[in-house]
Amino acid sequence: MIQKTSNSMQGGMTRRRFIKTAGIAAAGAITVPAMVRPALAQGDDVIRIGFIGPRSGPLSPFGEGDAVLIEQFNMHMAEGVQAGEKRYGIQLVLGDTQSDPVRASQVAKDMINAEQIDMMLTSSTPETVNPVADTCEAAGVPCLSTTAPWESFYFGRGAKPGEPSPFRWTYHFCFGVGNFATLYADQWSKVETNKKVGVLLPNDADGNAIRGLLLPELENAGYTIVDPGPYENGAADFTPQINLYRQEGCEIFNTFPFPPDFPVFWRQAAQKGFAQQAKIVQLAKAGLFASELEALGGLGYGLHAGAYWHKDFPFASPSTGLDCASLAAGYEAKVGKQWNQQVGANASLLDAAVAALAASGNPKDKAALADALSTLKADTAVGTVDFTTGPVPNCATTGLVGVQWVKAEEGPWEFALNIVSNADHPAVPLTGEMTPYTLQG
Repeated sequence: MIQKTSNSMQGGMTRRRFIKTAGIAAAGAITVPAMVRPALAQGDDVIRIGFIGPRSGPLSPFGEGDAVLIEQFNMHMAEGVQAGEKRYGIQLVLGDTQSDPVRASQVAKDMINAEQIDMMLTSSTPETVNPVADTCEAAGVPCLSTTAPWESFYFGRGAKPGEPSPFRWTYHFCFGVGNFATLYADQWSKVETNKKVGVLLPNDADGNAIRGLLLPELENAGYTIVDPGPYENGAADFTPQINLYRQEGCEIFNTFPFPPDFPVFWRQAAQKGFAQQAKIVQLAKAGLFASELEALGGLGYGLHAGAYWHKDFPFASPSTGLDCASLAAGYEAKVGKQWNQQVGANASLLDAAVAALAASGNPKDKAALADALSTLKADTAVGTVDFTTGPVPNCATTGLVGVQWVKAEEGPWEFALNIVSNADHPAVPLTGEMTPYTLQG
């Protein structure tokens, strides 16, 4: 496998400058492994795969593990992939969105036009996935993505309930509203509350999907929803929302914010008394990474979340040759930070991509590759990804577990992440009991 960073996508940046900007810890991950050069020099066919993500900017924690992951992928997949009667090398071409949806679209266009890629991979929030997928759909390039609720990908891009899919080239696997509904019904039952839920949902693809689809599910499950309405990402003052939650006596708080917004909100919630009132503080999209919790200090102990990957998942990554515990340990050893969920999620994206290449028979044929994606069933680091079971065309679902951030009792890290609910992903074992949130700082 070889990896290339497209200069056209980096605004003329040098290779050395890109490595620094993208936060890549292992320079070796950018180079061509020596064992691959002879095969490529002999003229073997090479599949060029774009891999776009937020590797700088406020969403950059989602990309922190990419260099280590790609290095392992390159080593394990050095002999390429067998598809039909031929074996193909794989070349990864990286692009950084800088956490900007407009740039995500432009990076995808530049990659398609200048790099002549055969396939696109992308992940990490609708702000990344949707513009890249839209660009690929328009250009007729097969695209596979993950880590954004499937409803945000499907309905957020113009598909209509009950109508045929408008997409031919773009495919996505991830959790969805149904997964959250199953998860929350189980996880929230583990702490006694008055079942009043204060929700904080932004005016974006995630927030709009959750408001329209998840909130009715929660009401049907017997929860009273207190929704102050959408807010704009980057808001600095959450006083009106906090006052409403306090007045209504909300003991559950649920939010899907742009990650930098949650610390602003939660510090204000502590100052104004809501953090002392809440018994369950359920995060999604924010609170995925230990670095976010470390920045909160004592305010972070006891926060609840959902996890789409965990080091204790009982699965393995075929494209890297590692089980989940080894993926996490490798990241920690190389980067010097605590493992994060996106390491396994992006490993699963590579896993599914390799499976699709093999299943296509001819990965140089874009139509054949898109057809392979439409019926793909593959084992990955997050479990089985199965496009044959829906829930809609172009989408497959993966499970969630409920987790709680707690103060680590031992080891080098400040926080531990306990698995406290597995109703939505019963193959994953529990590792701790859920407790109420208690303000500690």
